[in-house]
Amino acid sequence: MPLVFLVALPFAASVLAALLPSNARNRESTLAGVVALGCAIQAAWFFPSLADGNVIRQQVEWLPALGLDLSFRMDGFAWLFCMLVLGIGTLVVLYARYYMSASDPVPRFFSFFLAFMGAMMGVVLSGNLIQMVMFWELTSLFSFLLIGYWHHRRDARRGASMALTVTAAGGLCLLAGVLLLGRIVGSYDLDVVLASGDEIRAHALYPVALVLVLLGAFTKSAQFPFHFWLPRAMAAPTPVSAYLHSATMVKLGVFLMARLWPVLSGTEAWFWLVGGAGAITLLLGGYIAMFQRDLKALLAYSTISHLGLTTLLLGLNSPLAAVAAVFHIMNHATFKASLFMAAGIIDHETGTRDISKLSGLYRLMPITGTLAIIASASMAGVPLLNGFLSKEMFFAETVFIQSKPWVDFSLPIIATLAGIFSVAYSARFVFDVFFGPPCGPDVPKTPHEPPHWMRVPVELLVLICLVVGIAPAWSVGAFLATAATPVVGGELPEYSLAVWHGFNLPLLMSFIALAGGAVLYLLERAARRRGALQRTPILHNLDGQRIFENFMARLSEIGRRSRRLLGTRRLQMQLLLLVLVAVAGAAASLWFTPSQRGTRELLPFSPMFAMTWLIGTTCAVCAAWQAKFHRLASLMLASGAGLVCCITYIWFSAPDLALTQLVVEAVTTVLILLGLRWLPMRTAKPEPIRARLLPWGRRGRDLIVAIATGAGMAALAWTVMTRPFPQSISPFFLEHALPEGGGTNVVNVMLVDFRAFDTFGEITVLGVVALTVYALLRRFRPAPESMALPIQQQLQSGDESSDLLNPRRAKDTAVGYLMVPAVLVRLLLPLSVLVSVYFFMRGHNQPGGGFVAGLVMSVALVLQFLVSGTEWVEEHLRIYPRRWIAAGLLLALATGAGSIGVGYPFMTTHTAHLHLPILGELHVPSALFFDMGVFAMVLGATMLILTALAHQSIRSHRWVEEQEEKEAARLAAEAEAGTASTAGGAA
Repeated sequence: MPLVFLVALPFAASVLAALLPSNARNRESTLAGVVALGCAIQAAWFFPSLADGNVIRQQVEWLPALGLDLSFRMDGFAWLFCMLVLGIGTLVVLYARYYMSASDPVPRFFSFFLAFMGAMMGVVLSGNLIQMVMFWELTSLFSFLLIGYWHHRRDARRGASMALTVTAAGGLCLLAGVLLLGRIVGSYDLDVVLASGDEIRAHALYPVALVLVLLGAFTKSAQFPFHFWLPRAMAAPTPVSAYLHSATMVKLGVFLMARLWPVLSGTEAWFWLVGGAGAITLLLGGYIAMFQRDLKALLAYSTISHLGLTTLLLGLNSPLAAVAAVFHIMNHATFKASLFMAAGIIDHETGTRDISKLSGLYRLMPITGTLAIIASASMAGVPLLNGFLSKEMFFAETVFIQSKPWVDFSLPIIATLAGIFSVAYSARFVFDVFFGPPCGPDVPKTPHEPPHWMRVPVELLVLICLVVGIAPAWSVGAFLATAATPVVGGELPEYSLAVWHGFNLPLLMSFIALAGGAVLYLLERAARRRGALQRTPILHNLDGQRIFENFMARLSEIGRRSRRLLGTRRLQMQLLLLVLVAVAGAAASLWFTPSQRGTRELLPFSPMFAMTWLIGTTCAVCAAWQAKFHRLASLMLASGAGLVCCITYIWFSAPDLALTQLVVEAVTTVLILLGLRWLPMRTAKPEPIRARLLPWGRRGRDLIVAIATGAGMAALAWTVMTRPFPQSISPFFLEHALPEGGGTNVVNVMLVDFRAFDTFGEITVLGVVALTVYALLRRFRPAPESMALPIQQQLQSGDESSDLLNPRRAKDTAVGYLMVPAVLVRLLLPLSVLVSVYFFMRGHNQPGGGFVAGLVMSVALVLQFLVSGTEWVEEHLRIYPRRWIAAGLLLALATGAGSIGVGYPFMTTHTAHLHLPILGELHVPSALFFDMGVFAMVLGATMLILTALAHQSIRSHRWVEEQEEKEAARLAAEAEAGTASTAGGAA
């Protein structure tokens, strides 16, 4: 599985790097370098198979019923990006080994780095559009972690948040666009989509899909008006900047536009949207780059400009321009990565990136200076370097384009002006840093050459710039043809990679750009020396970051106002609003589409069933009434209503639901018992006049809403159950449960086999909820005024359930109410474990299963907490809920992945028949292990929530004890003081 290997290996190495010790920098860098280099060699090995326009495909079944399979696809263009991601990634790893400080958390760096590399490979090699979007969003997530690597710095946190907000929002737009493309074509397979260009362009939804896809591409590649996030991402370490902004992160947008070029290009909308955004970004980025004082900021804005150049080429609707775009992607990656690394070396060896403080470094760092000069010359488009070749192709395309007259006239001017800007900021990088007088005392360190191996990646990249610039056809001709063929749809236009094409208009434009850039640099330098340039002229008010932050601040303000308008701190009011909105929605749908009773014959009336529900209704109403007076009594009555629900499930032949409901009732009751102590204490207050005049006001309103909602649900159930179902799905499950699922309990087989993927998502949500509750309770502290009242004062307040509010008596109160001796509860633990195992083992054929077994085990352990206290249980029973959650999730995932390993779709069940000496023949379905994961997850999540509540009780108990001790000490001191004063008066 070679293509899967290229994607999965970086992720596996990321996990391994995170587990290495923090002082093992050599091992971590070696691991990352070996993985990147090994994958690069593997990818390079595929080139002969792709040189003739072939495509390598690999399919792994995932969810074939939904048309979602893991599809990997490599053509020439994907191969080019693989080599950029892996090749430059290898060089960046070597560079980072010497750049990163020993005090940095290096394992975290290389872990994030490798995970980002795996996400990039996933995007490049995806053969399914939905799968590509998934990896696309992973690149946003891991780039957020890399940009915010130095999270102690405010600029890193803000830059990472901005990058994630912009690119992730664009990813959501891309998802919507991809869904529209799939709807138009009828498939999300990339091969099918690429072959359906005419159908897509002729469809009525094409403009909408085009805008959504371009929003995803523009936000990722920092195209206007989304260009502002990229310079703020320079707070990341320089190896991250060199990697993200030369070959990976910001190249994804142009990769997407080039990948879908055969499908979406060729229309007026594509020309104006893509070409217009590219032209504006090209000029804007180059203009702002000239006035930057930070080396990395200069390179960041130059990256924006070159990305705009590539986007403009792709927007010209010309196959030759698309070939030039692919060529410039290659060239830009080499010279921009080397320039970022050179800037990092300067920062590493001088302690600053401020251009105004740097000068004359060529005398002290001649080798680094030479490398930076060559790379800058390539960026400026100097002849005999690779940047010159792709810029010449760009100039030629702007000259020979045929569109509207004003477009034909303005495009060469825009290209030449952008070339002038490029020369100007390249000259500033070279002359202001490496020439002139020596550095002054503002430089924190004495400049010197870096270690040799830190400079090797820059040397290799600069060598590529020279070789490609001198002998392009010999060095990259075959690679460019292979990479550009899929972009233009399979038939390459005629082009030449010769260095000399004679005296023509594009060459004249190059000379004008070189001369004009030199003059512009001299004028800008003279103005700067006079102090006339303190900020970017003309555009200093158009600060993208300020506009973005103002927009986010306004959104936050709108959210706060909406919360003040619609929100309330009272849970009852929130529930009332939710119920009313749901009832209003249901009533509106019934108003527009009325529903009538069905024709199905009714069963005979059952007085027994009616009496049961009369009891349940009485319990529910009395529970609401008793909540005003006695919370424990209200809880007991609510449990009675839950018991009636269990009886109902049994009545309708649903023993699995009844068993689950019964155990859930027990766990929920214990959970509420533990939570009652955090409710605000009731105090004896005179009732307000409004309450005396309208005693049934709020409760009467709630009763009316409850009756209306319940009646509506009853009517809905009546409507559904009185209708025949000729196409019911029940026969399918009844017929296939045993032969395909290996079990006679259809409910359990559905949960762990037919709907195992849904169940896996549900237990994942359960684990997330448990961890969230645990995290919130760790930060929760009860209000001191409600916890410090003595028990006598609480009893005098008139609240009969006040004992539950005092954590000092929480354990004794629970035992007193349960009336169960601690010894008996401890003796019940082995029996409860046995019952739990029994329910688990019989679940595939009889009522039971992992969910019920986990809840039964949780109840047994919770009872130990109630009667013995948290400290005793944790001392005698080693329970690690978070480990149970992790183990359950991994076991369920491994069970599903195991079926993929043997060539079946994800979560496919297999049954093995074992012959054991004593037990005889047993059939063991693979769903048993999935159910075991469900058991572990349920047990861990339940225990994590309940133990978190119990720990809060212990902390509150100790706090109350401390307060009472202080109060006793204060009273004793006052008593001693009073005795002393009395004795003094008597004397």
